[in-house]
Amino acid sequence: MPLPFLTADGVFDAHEDEALPHADPERWRRPYRPGPWRVAGAAVLLLVSAFMLLATVIITFAGTTAGAAVAAGASLAVLGSALRLLRTGVWVSPTGLRRVGFFTTRSIAWSEIDGVRKVQQPVRWLGLPRTVQGQALTVAGRDGAELPVLLTDHSADFLARGEAFDRAAGQVEAWAQEYRAVPA
Repeated sequence: MPLPFLTADGVFDAHEDEALPHADPERWRRPYRPGPWRVAGAAVLLLVSAFMLLATVIITFAGTTAGAAVAAGASLAVLGSALRLLRTGVWVSPTGLRRVGFFTTRSIAWSEIDGVRKVQQPVRWLGLPRTVQGQALTVAGRDGAELPVLLTDHSADFLARGEAFDRAAGQVEAWAQEYRAVPA
């Protein structure tokens, strides 16, 4: 007896670019799924955080409250880092474009954007200082200023997933074309 409500089979039946009937178009949304490298890094951090919370419980039962407080604070910091790592990326909405980094978030209204395009340039490999030749999705501001790179094909979301990068870049470009034409 199949139990479809217990499986995720129905999730993949819909096309990725179609909005769900309950999806609010005014909300910020990521036009792509987090990549395997980003999810694996967050999973490792969550596992470390679980062990740290277990150590906190053991320290608490051992009777040192100060040590338990330090261990709890450290485990919550690791847990917050894992959640922030999953949150990083590019988000779009009818109001603008948002680039969420690990420490900073920058929002740009569509009216301030002159164009979004893919370019071939040296990009950082998995966010590390080492650069390799790859593709990047860049944004040009109205005043001619080049804003930070939005997406790269060697990031934690798109490493070894070229077609996913092309699809995500195409969706961000489509959002830019659609909402830059609409007066704010």
